[in-house]
Amino acid sequence: MTALLSVDAVSKRFRGLVAVDRVSFSIMPGEIYAVIGPNGAGKTTLFNVIAGVFQPDDGTIAFNGSRIDGETPDGVCRRGIGRTFQIVRPFPGLSVEDNVIVGALLHRPDVAAARRHAHEILSRLDLFPKRSHLASTLTLPDRKRLEVARALATDPKLLLLDEVMAGLRPSETDRIVAILTELNRETGLTILLIEHVMRAVMALASRVLVLHHGAKIAEGTPAQVVREPAVIESYLGAEVLE
Repeated sequence: MTALLSVDAVSKRFRGLVAVDRVSFSIMPGEIYAVIGPNGAGKTTLFNVIAGVFQPDDGTIAFNGSRIDGETPDGVCRRGIGRTFQIVRPFPGLSVEDNVIVGALLHRPDVAAARRHAHEILSRLDLFPKRSHLASTLTLPDRKRLEVARALATDPKLLLLDEVMAGLRPSETDRIVAILTELNRETGLTILLIEHVMRAVMALASRVLVLHHGAKIAEGTPAQVVREPAVIESYLGAEVLE
């Protein structure tokens, strides 16, 4: 089977700072793959390079068999990569429904069809009863799920999730884990997530990449990665094994 996403020796520098340092990995269709590491490890910069916000200084990125390094963010989205943001960014003056319709219009120029698609996604994300609410009135857990809904509305083959469970209580985290598990199982959606909540990583990911100072220090199954000495020292701490 051919990888859906291939990142090959990608680097990104900001003047003297190497934010991403020759990182390579690949994700297979239907896989849930996690990127973890301490703050400042280069995780969100890596996402931004994949999503076209930044161009890599070195290396290549291929998606679905074609090079995408050099593409604009809207071009990457049209190819089938949807993303969320670490700081949620809904249109606060629009309703929940209209926020999702905006994404659905990417591939559905007919508003009625876009609305139907938005309703399907809102139902899946447990937001349909709040579809008429202004996005600015939502609680943090609801705004997190709206961020996912907006990305899903673009019909991605690959969904990039940037800390969608940060700041949530364990019960709210478990709710999103269940939603993502169902999405992956029922639709085959491939997911690449950045996450600090290790209970979510352990529950969702089949493989994990660990970054530190922009470089890959480990890759493997969650069970393998959490026992790597370099990962324990730089990120997890010994208490994770207790």
